[in-house]
Amino acid sequence: MRALDRYVLAEWLRIFLITAFGFPVLIVIVDLTEKLDTYLQRQIPARDIAVSYIYGVPETMFQVLPAAVLFATVFTVSSFTRYSEITAAKASGISFHRFIRPLTLGAVFAMCIGFSLNVIIPPLNQKKLNLLQEQKFKDTGERYNFVYSTTDNRTYKVGALHAARNMIENVEVERLGRGATLPTTYSIAEQAFFRKDAFWVMVRGTLHVVPNGTADYVFTYDSLVDRAFTERPLELNAATKAPADMGWRELGRYIHALQRAGSDVNPLKVERMLKLAIPVTCVIILLFAAPLATSTQRGGAAWGIGVSLLTTVVFLVLVNLMRGVGGKGIISPDLAAWVPSLIFGVVGAVLLWRVRT
Repeated sequence: MRALDRYVLAEWLRIFLITAFGFPVLIVIVDLTEKLDTYLQRQIPARDIAVSYIYGVPETMFQVLPAAVLFATVFTVSSFTRYSEITAAKASGISFHRFIRPLTLGAVFAMCIGFSLNVIIPPLNQKKLNLLQEQKFKDTGERYNFVYSTTDNRTYKVGALHAARNMIENVEVERLGRGATLPTTYSIAEQAFFRKDAFWVMVRGTLHVVPNGTADYVFTYDSLVDRAFTERPLELNAATKAPADMGWRELGRYIHALQRAGSDVNPLKVERMLKLAIPVTCVIILLFAAPLATSTQRGGAAWGIGVSLLTTVVFLVLVNLMRGVGGKGIISPDLAAWVPSLIFGVVGAVLLWRVRT
């Protein structure tokens, strides 16, 4: 990497890191101001409150990554333009496209951060909820018509859970298999009771064994002990997970289970695809912001802030609009998640083609 490349990338990274960590801090301050009274009423220790917000930083950072790339690119390129550094580079035979190549590496770095955050966000969010005692203050002991996904490819569809009586009405247990050696099974029962030895007993049901895509062996039973069904009633009574609290695969299994139950899963499909679209948008937003930042040399920091905020607002409006459109099934949910990125990508390609090199 040339000295010029290192200089350009260093300037971009400085602003990117300030923005990527600065926005979450502001959001934490605002959220804490609104909810501090609630946490004090719950008598949560100050240390737990502080640690819970630290756990919540990755989720906030994931959401603001495209904005951080946008701010870093606009301020960096506009500064280079204002002080004629880009003009000097062109006079030395370095085109604009070559000049911003290090910024592309920075955007790819931001994209990789986004994919990494997708992995660590779900467990950290769970720790945050535990510290803030969210479940404790929402627990009613009764829960109806829900789906519970485990980490070992098992899904429970429950008609009614009565945690105080250790009882379930209308339950279906699905275990995804891997062919004939470990076939997929579906166990459907009218009732289930939790025994003291930490197993559920399924009562009056049928067991489907599916070793491949065509065969289906069906058995009826009066009672069946499922030794892998070990989740306690209080665990099943936990609040339904939000999409941000589930990883890519877990959310996919959850969507599949809800589909089989006849539920509308379009909103969840949009959220799942956004886990991919938002990190990729970091690269797309760079292609849009870099030529845009060269359009004027006047205005300085105020102009850069204005352009960045306006673009961020437009992008967020598009994302929320597509959440609604995809959630209603007007267009494919997977496509809806990518529409904002596609729009900015097309506009960015036009601006990049028209910029003076």
